[in-house]
Amino acid sequence: MKKCLIVSNTDKKKSLSLATEIQLFLKDCNIRVSVVEFCGINKPLCLDKIDFIITLGGDGTVLYAARKCSKYDIPVFPVNLGEFGFIAGIQPDCWEKRLRNFLEGKEILTRRALLNGSISRADQTLISYEAMNDIVISSRDVARIVSLNVKAGAICFGQFKADGIIVCTPTGSTAYSAAAGGPIVDPRLDALILNPLSAFSLSNRPLVLPPEEILSIIVLPSRSTEVVVSWDGQEHYNVEAGDIITIKKSSQSIRLAGCGIDTFYTALRSKLHWSGGPHA
Repeated sequence: MKKCLIVSNTDKKKSLSLATEIQLFLKDCNIRVSVVEFCGINKPLCLDKIDFIITLGGDGTVLYAARKCSKYDIPVFPVNLGEFGFIAGIQPDCWEKRLRNFLEGKEILTRRALLNGSISRADQTLISYEAMNDIVISSRDVARIVSLNVKAGAICFGQFKADGIIVCTPTGSTAYSAAAGGPIVDPRLDALILNPLSAFSLSNRPLVLPPEEILSIIVLPSRSTEVVVSWDGQEHYNVEAGDIITIKKSSQSIRLAGCGIDTFYTALRSKLHWSGGPHA
């Protein structure tokens, strides 16, 4: 490995000083380093001849880097400076040992699935993005119901009247979908999760679907409601009545260091306070 890109989240106080430490370490390993500051704004990354990416931040920083580098199959080494760390599984107090193992090929890389979401209007594709966590269709305004017709392949699920719909990967099942009452899915499983947001009908429940399923969601007319589609909460696009959002498992995926199944369940125990008893 000859060239590294560090993505440093400027909202995290320790990120800039840690970026400097890692730069010095990699310089001693004869690896060239460039640093990009991430402040929540979704801007392009220059990935020319980059061999690996180090993210310094929380899960949101990993999502940003993952979407940008997935089509190049560039591995990501995520150092957790955030709160949850379901994806960013390498703690800042052991980055040097883990990074040395990574450079020596001793760090296990986990491959995680992505979603592809595209929007078409009058048989013309307007936009297409990848998402690692989720794709959300919702009203731009708070507490406004949207109307969506949902199909999975040739099967019509019917009309959903809700605050919106979340479609997520198993990786994203611990994020917005979990907060909205969706199931937590082991990331080793291959599946899509469809989760209505505050549905008008109690019959609309979360569904776990096979990975080959292709969802077609038609935006129906809604009274004075603007509808927006978001990818990982970072890419956004306004849609109109009649637009079709197609969501499926992406042909791309992402390789992550320090994101094994033990990290996932450790995060569940510590962040969700699993205790196995009455005092959780």
